[in-house]
Amino acid sequence: MTDYATSREELRAAELELMLQRERVAEMRRALPPGPAVEDYVFDAGDGATVRLSELFTAPDRPLILYHFMLGKKQTDACPMCSMWTDGWDAIAHHLAENVDFALVSAGPVEDFRALAAERGWTHLRLFGAADNTFKIDIGGEDDEGNQWPFLSVYSLVDGVPHLTYSGGAHISGDHWRGVDLLSPVWHFLDLTPQGRGNWMP
Repeated sequence: MTDYATSREELRAAELELMLQRERVAEMRRALPPGPAVEDYVFDAGDGATVRLSELFTAPDRPLILYHFMLGKKQTDACPMCSMWTDGWDAIAHHLAENVDFALVSAGPVEDFRALAAERGWTHLRLFGAADNTFKIDIGGEDDEGNQWPFLSVYSLVDGVPHLTYSGGAHISGDHWRGVDLLSPVWHFLDLTPQGRGNWMP
């Protein structure tokens, strides 16, 4: 067997173990005990309308995934990484809708979010603003000083009350900021190459 073939077989075994580990982690995530009830936050829905967190569920038995988009307050410019990810999510929103409710929440007025959506051609996503509540701070996507980071949270309805079932962000610990890489295939395409992802950022 050539050096390449030997190394490739070692890599295949490592890739298999990585896949199995991802499956184990996903199973652990599904097995989390019921999460805490959360406030029924009121979001800016645009044109003077508001919507409660509980009203973002289209059915009582469907999970709700909210992405905490980095825009608003101290984040005066839209996060390039959030924007790149959202480019992809807009294309798959109809697939997600078969299984889950999905929406994005910014820290600022929803009008600013809509303007960004129009600029980038997002037409299939539900966008809301959280400028008038403490949602992002309370759930973990923003700190008291207004700093934000890539973050998402997942909810279920229990007797009509929203419960947090999972949340996670890019920052896992120390200098590791790859906690939500799986939200986008871009990094993984780059990781297939000899050059890897390097220091590239969108």
